[in-house]
Amino acid sequence: MASLVIKLVYVRCAARTGRLINELRTRKILCSDRSYATEGDQRVPKIYTKTGDKGFSSTFTGERRPKEDNIFEALGNADELSSAIGLAREFCLDKGHTFTYQLDKIQCILQDVGSNIATPRSSARESHLKRTKFNAQVTADLEAWIDNLTGELPPLTKFILPSGGKSSAALHLARTVCRRAERRGSGSRCCQVFEQVRLSDYLFTVARYAAVKEGKEEKIYKKSE
Repeated sequence: MASLVIKLVYVRCAARTGRLINELRTRKILCSDRSYATEGDQRVPKIYTKTGDKGFSSTFTGERRPKEDNIFEALGNADELSSAIGLAREFCLDKGHTFTYQLDKIQCILQDVGSNIATPRSSARESHLKRTKFNAQVTADLEAWIDNLTGELPPLTKFILPSGGKSSAALHLARTVCRRAERRGSGSRCCQVFEQVRLSDYLFTVARYAAVKEGKEEKIYKKSE
């Protein structure tokens, strides 16, 4: 009887092992078309590259520059802005706001902005410029969103302070990060990119809109006595 039990356990384990092997083989086939995969090499790339350990990093054009270069500062600002918008988006999702798809699109736009920043004209070829060309439709979309949101807001007659609930306050914070990115971009070209897309204006408007929709009071500036 004991030997029979052992045999049954062995058969079950062998069956599970066979299923596991087949599953792993299937996963390998499904993942074989990943962009990072090379023929005969299914290894997942490491998150670190060690290429910047000596204080230099590469632009999209392959040019090596010191990490304190204005380009990398501008890229950091764009990344920080996207993160700030991502945090604000989570608060907005919790409140059921219908404009969150706009924040999603803006985060994708910021990826395009980053590509544009990382393509210095001094070393860019025509292929680089073509791939990182900025779409003017972005500005038109943001202006339309601003106009639509403004139509549902009370007139702005006094200075307001960042306030109006968590969604609104987080969007105001993202707006200030955006303004810093405008001021400290990689030369005039980067500043123009941020200013032309009207992003800080949109974030100010949507912050007010979030406060109104949530029924939160915006704090009004009062001169200190």
